[in-house]
Amino acid sequence: TSPMRAYASVQVIGTDALEGMYDDDEASASWVGETDSRAATDTPQMGVWRIPVHELEANPQATQKFLDDSSINVESWLAENVASKMARTEATAFVTGTGVNKPRGFTTYTDGTSIREQVEQIDTGINGDFPAAPAGGDVLITALYKLKSVYRARASWFMNRATMAATRKEKDSNGAYLWSPGIAAGQPATLLGYSVAPAFEDMADIATGSLSIAVGDMASAYQIVERQGTRVLRDPYSNKPYVGFYTVRRCGGGLINGEAIKLINFQA
Repeated sequence: TSPMRAYASVQVIGTDALEGMYDDDEASASWVGETDSRAATDTPQMGVWRIPVHELEANPQATQKFLDDSSINVESWLAENVASKMARTEATAFVTGTGVNKPRGFTTYTDGTSIREQVEQIDTGINGDFPAAPAGGDVLITALYKLKSVYRARASWFMNRATMAATRKEKDSNGAYLWSPGIAAGQPATLLGYSVAPAFEDMADIATGSLSIAVGDMASAYQIVERQGTRVLRDPYSNKPYVGFYTVRRCGGGLINGEAIKLINFQA
């Protein structure tokens, strides 16, 4: 139900966490004359981010008789259902997860402009809605151009279906819609000239204080980590006459660059 893996960075690892480096500032430089004194300049600050993998498990049960007598392949059917549920569960965590025994969602970070642990929020100026046109479009423009050009060049919009319906109605001062449907089959719609991702159903509906729209370069902003894929242990012994299909996935996720994404907060 969420295309997060198509937009975020995804890394398969052989350990229990992925680490990387970041810098939270830039070095400074200044022009000087031939004989001018050379003072110390600002030094960029370097840090380490760490994203651990967490365990996601399911243990559906079926009797051995049912497995023997069923006209369908029950094991395959159970595996498909568990895989689908796990995919939806992790997709929710990538958006709203707390980070406690699960990935941390990109909408859970505090408001701010620091690269780490913060995502800048732009208020709509009205609780639970867009302001009247054309001010609603102005909010979208502000959020888009808060992004640095390197991230804006690869930016997409992220929202759920209900928010899409509301956003499609936004117009400019001439009464023209800001939303443009895809011009060909398979092409994404655009908003202010930037693609709109397929519906991120785990994002919040529009309400007072909701973070219902994101815009940015998700591949630079968010890192998904997984370990070994999905494993299934068939257990006919622990709970006779039932056969358990103990299924485990290990994955994690978290923000690695808060500058690369902005959130729209529907509040005054």
